[in-house]
Amino acid sequence: MRIDIVSLFPSMFEGPFDTSMLKKAKDKALVEINIHNLRDWAEDKHKTVDDRPYGGGPGMVIRVDVVQRAISNLQLSIFNKKKSKIILLSPQGKTFDQAKARELSKLEHIILLAGHYEGFDERIHEHLVDEEISIGNYVLTGGELPAMVITDAVVRLLPGVLEEEARENESFSSGENLDYPVYTRPEDFKGWKVPDILRTGDHKKITEWRAEKANKKTELKKIS
Repeated sequence: MRIDIVSLFPSMFEGPFDTSMLKKAKDKALVEINIHNLRDWAEDKHKTVDDRPYGGGPGMVIRVDVVQRAISNLQLSIFNKKKSKIILLSPQGKTFDQAKARELSKLEHIILLAGHYEGFDERIHEHLVDEEISIGNYVLTGGELPAMVITDAVVRLLPGVLEEEARENESFSSGENLDYPVYTRPEDFKGWKVPDILRTGDHKKITEWRAEKANKKTELKKIS
């Protein structure tokens, strides 16, 4: 898989993508992640990517022509542009979830557009992207953090990144259940004890107990 992220602040991605699971996935050539500065596709000497909104109003708006050049250039760099999916990270998009992560993990190429300032020219929404995604009903400074969240959630689902058992046992991996509670040493800390069932060695009963606890945790989450 290849993921291209277009941002006005590419330096924000230097740390998160060079540690832990994402670094291992890149080192094993399971994913190629490229970070691009949108200003690279600006054509004036000042590298302008935004302008004042027509009709007046606060803030600056990211220009459609600059974004179109970025998308076209990135699509030309792959063999078949029909296999690209262009995603705009936007608070008005569909809320990201595990089902969407699984869907995106099956693609060959994803372009993530991270916005800033007052937003994108509406023609970008209408004509240049395949879909818009939000990571929640709250306001962020830009699309960089959503791009990191989506990349992490998608890459961990790629074959070979995590062991199959670990991936399947994670929260939300099967259906929408949360994870079961886990414990480690010490066995007794200030009177807070590890459940007896986990020390029996009876794997069938332990599996049943974990499923029950995961279901209960999920139901409590839905109620709250």
